[in-house]
Amino acid sequence: MPTQTKIKIDDAVELRQKLDGIYDTASQTILAKWSILLAKHIMDIAGFADAENETILNGFDVNEAWQNGQARMHDVRQAGFKIHALTKATEDVLHIAILRVIGQAVGTGHMREHAMVASDYAVKVVNILQPDNKEAVIAEREWQITTLVKCLS
Repeated sequence: MPTQTKIKIDDAVELRQKLDGIYDTASQTILAKWSILLAKHIMDIAGFADAENETILNGFDVNEAWQNGQARMHDVRQAGFKIHALTKATEDVLHIAILRVIGQAVGTGHMREHAMVASDYAVKVVNILQPDNKEAVIAEREWQITTLVKCLS
């Protein structure tokens, strides 16, 4: 069953639908791996200045430990909550959107649905960085699709 976009974004709907179809075939572990790659990709393209934040790095570590059967869903959930709590320290909409991508990505170990929410927040980051740039959104969705397909193989 297709997922629904939970946030307001300017999107390439047909590419999101394609991604959603691929997402539907992936295991939660593959989605967790892909989501972390997505978060790191967004941090990179946005020039995220807080990339070495201990809370973020711990979230990545907990998610990766969960992927290897070495952490509980509860641990992943708590790590995601801590990342989302970082949004309270800023009013910058770009910083908040990036942290949402990261928090949702980490949370994918708790619920697979977080992967698609992370992908939508990634599009929101692109919308903020390059307003009204459909080509940038298409490029982001294509990166997401290509990367998820690579994770599946």
